[in-house]
Amino acid sequence: MTVVIHHNPDCGTSRNVLAIIKASGETPVVINYLETGWTRPQLLALFAAAGLTPRTALRTTKSPAEELGLLDPSVSNDVILEAMLEYPVLVNRPIVCTRKGIRLCRPSEAVLDLLDRLPPGPMTKEDGTPLIDANGNRVG
Repeated sequence: MTVVIHHNPDCGTSRNVLAIIKASGETPVVINYLETGWTRPQLLALFAAAGLTPRTALRTTKSPAEELGLLDPSVSNDVILEAMLEYPVLVNRPIVCTRKGIRLCRPSEAVLDLLDRLPPGPMTKEDGTPLIDANGNRVG
């Protein structure tokens, strides 16, 4: 199975998701979208497959969304999408693609639903929150 993660290495959730994927035995394709940027067709396809809109995929904290006026409910999805193309950091992350689907993996344990096998346990998030117990079962 090929796993693709649209990743921001500065984001704790994104790092958690990448660690979970690797611990499950997968070698993912890692796309640092802050370096590569996005294309309109790429974002539209990812959002459609994940059941997102530009507004629901908008990173509202630690991004220029507020300064750009994108938080106003009257701003259209098309305007938000154009801003995402100019400022890739506006796209919430990480977005993971597997044969099981495409998903914005927030919280990070959402990635577990996309994997063929769970990582061996025990496993915790960066903040110490348990994800997998010592017997290899999901926690929570």
